[in-house]
This record gives sequence, C-alpha cells and structure tokens, in this order.
Amino acid sequence: MRYTTFGRIKEKLPVIGQGTWEMGVNAATRGDEVRALRLGIELEMTHIDTAEMYGSGGAEEVVAEAIEGCRDDVFLTSKVMPENASREGTVQACERSLKRLGVEAIDLYLLHWPGAHPLADTIAAFQQLRDAGKIRYWGVSNLRMDQLEECERIAPGENATNQVLYNLQRRGIEYDMQPWCRERGVLITAYSPLDKGRLQQPKQLLKVAKRHGFTPAAIALAWSVRNEGFITIPKSSHFERVQQNAAAADIVLTDKDLKELDKAFPAPRGAVELETA
Repeated sequence: MRYTTFGRIKEKLPVIGQGTWEMGVNAATRGDEVRALRLGIELEMTHIDTAEMYGSGGAEEVVAEAIEGCRDDVFLTSKVMPENASREGTVQACERSLKRLGVEAIDLYLLHWPGAHPLADTIAAFQQLRDAGKIRYWGVSNLRMDQLEECERIAPGENATNQVLYNLQRRGIEYDMQPWCRERGVLITAYSPLDKGRLQQPKQLLKVAKRHGFTPAAIALAWSVRNEGFITIPKSSHFERVQQNAAAADIVLTDKDLKELDKAFPAPRGAVELETA
C-alpha cells in the first residue's frame, strides 16, 4: 500500500481506503460486508469511511464488527447529516455514532453536506467534540469553494478534508478546488472513484489497462490518487474486487498513460459547478 502524510492530518493514511455506502442495509449480506472490510484491513486499506446516514446507522454497526480486535490499526471516518448539524445536534449525532461504532473516538468527523444550520455552529460542535476527545480531526464533504473559504475564515488551519465526487468522468474540482486545497494542506477525499459503476471504457482506458495488466477499474483508482493530496474510498463487499482495489495503489501511471486518459476524459477548461452523486 502507498501512503500519504499530506496536510493537516498528522499521520500516514493509505491512498486507497474503504467506503461503506449501502452497507448495513440487508441482513443477508452483512457477513460478506464484514469479511470484505476485514480483508481490506489485512491488505492495508485501513482507512474506513462511513456515515450515520448509511443504512440508517447500519453501516456503522457493520464497521464496528469489522474492526473488533483491530481498532488501533484503523483510521475511522464518519459523518453527521446536515439536518443534525446544529451545535447541539452535532454533538448528539456523534455520541450515537460512537455507540454504534463501539469506539471511544472517531478519527475524522465530517459534515456530510451543507444544510440549513450555519457552518459556524457545526464547526463549534466539532471543536467541542475534539476538545472532549470524542473526535481527533474534523472536515467537510460536498462543500463548494465559497463554503470551503467560509470554513477557513471561521477556523483557520483546522478543516482536514473536503470529501467530494471525483473520478475520470467528473474532474470539475481540478480547475479551482484542487489548487486551493493543495496550497492550504486540505486533503481531498475522492468518493465514487468508479462513478458508481457508470465509468465508461473508451479505447484509451482499455489500452492503458492492457498495458499495465490491470482492469480498467484499477486504472481509474490509480488515476484518482495520482497526485499528492488525494485519497479515495472505493466500496466493495466482493473479495476479489477488494484485492484489486488494494493492488491499484501500486500502479504508477506514465506520462503517456495520462495523456491518453486526458484525451478520453478531458480536464475542465473553466470553473464547474460542484457535482455530487
């Protein structure tokens, strides 16, 4: 596994972690979900991302089972829903997540997306939780540039990440958000790196995949973390895909590869409205 120590999180993180979207919904698949997460941990994908929204808390319970006995090896991210993100509501939501996860502290706690509650109130709650030892870092998800700038005005140097939709087909953040975050040490966490299975496979992607002896999905994962300051969190409960996801961290894309992929999936030429899943 390749790691990064970029930015405001003062420890190494695997560039490819594990997502949990849609886990904890179906009792019949729970065992496979737990085993897949455990396999990912064994393969050093030790960053696990979850949220109170996923499976109405069910995903956090799956994570709790998966990390039993190895909590110290895992960097754990969870999120508060915007409707709960008042100053008091954020604290209460975090307490519920801690209970479902079976842990004393969450490593990184995010606002899932912006809502009606003022960012200042949510951030004040994050700071309260951090000072109480309930979370270690805080960050945001799905925030536009103006909202990121507001976070920085409210709490300079504290926001650890913006978790956003980013993949070969959705590159809008490269125009303005990527350089802004890189300059300030704000980690970008790319979700849906395979565009939820919608990733197109033009001849250029297939050619790069064949050249490296990997699947197009693995190339897409490697592409999403090709630059410093990026990590990604693909989700899978299929053991073979989990292994492929982990292996993608070792793929080094050449200039030739990147030029071919840029031709198939052009970079933005101007500011683009932030996309969400």
